[in-house]
Amino acid sequence: MSRLTHVPAPEGVAPGNGYSHVVYGTGTFVAVSGQCAFDGDGKLVGEGDAAAQARQVFENLRRCLAAAGATFADVVKLTYFVTDVAHLPAIRIARDEVVDTARPPASSAIQVAALFRPELLLEIEAFAVVGEKG
Repeated sequence: MSRLTHVPAPEGVAPGNGYSHVVYGTGTFVAVSGQCAFDGDGKLVGEGDAAAQARQVFENLRRCLAAAGATFADVVKLTYFVTDVAHLPAIRIARDEVVDTARPPASSAIQVAALFRPELLLEIEAFAVVGEKG
């Protein structure tokens, strides 16, 4: 397990809803490029369906993290790029299936005009720290 410290709300900062303001640790830094809702064959999953796209994105993130010896427990930051902030509740449901909601990662959500393909509703990137195991 990574050696991560979560600070939900530093003194004088209002608590966030579903994220920690600060997460830090020691170990190897892992950056995962923004993932979109493509399956292993490069086919879009969930056209027009933010929940289905979010589930596929988190599965892709899981596979990418695993390639670096990491899990969602090692994630210190998630950045969400969404074409409509109305998709955030569906994304949060998918996120809550994979992260420890008692110790959530830091996060940012940005509404963008478009992603690189018009049928994409979201893209998520992750940063993790893989510490000593045990």
